Amino acid sequence: MNYSFEYIDIILLAMIAGFIFLRLRGILGKRTGIEIKSAPPFEEILKSNLQTKTRKNENFDEIAQKEFLKGAQIAYETIITDFSDDDNKLIKSKQLLSKKIQDQFNDALKERNSRGHFAEITFIGINSADIKKHEKTDNILKVTVNFVAEVITCIKDKEKKIVSGDPQKIKKIYDTWVFSRDTRSNNPNWQLVDILN
Repeated sequence: MNYSFEYIDIILLAMIAGFIFLRLRGILGKRTGIEIKSAPPFEEILKSNLQTKTRKNENFDEIAQKEFLKGAQIAYETIITDFSDDDNKLIKSKQLLSKKIQDQFNDALKERNSRGHFAEITFIGINSADIKKHEKTDNILKVTVNFVAEVITCIKDKEKKIVSGDPQKIKKIYDTWVFSRDTRSNNPNWQLVDILN
């Protein structure tokens, strides 16, 4: 009888082992001959994305130019209207200006302020914005844009008397601005670096 109990124990253990094996196989799966490669390390993915981003930044193709012109027009309007603010300070457009242009604008604002004058500019809209040229030196991409816009502008003194301009007349203005950005930078913003006559 003792032998029969030993056989029953062995059979029970074999059944338990078989059950555990089947459960593990169901959870873990089995080899099918088609192995999926494990995901690449995070560093490799990041490096690949950065390289792709850099290539996109360096490639100033037709799509990139269209996107750039949209932003350039917004920047143009922001800078023009900021220059007319009553407090004679550049507030909204500071991030859009290079140090050189910011200094030039601030000097003009200080001079206007010293005379007690204020500019009133109503921005009507941009008629056209066209890329005149673009060039890359090292990692710096510069784009020259011709703007044609319409504004109503006049300069007034402290007593609100008109010094120059006409608050009833729409004036067409022609500007050529140069924007620049470092293609290595993750910052997508461009800066106004020069104003050509």
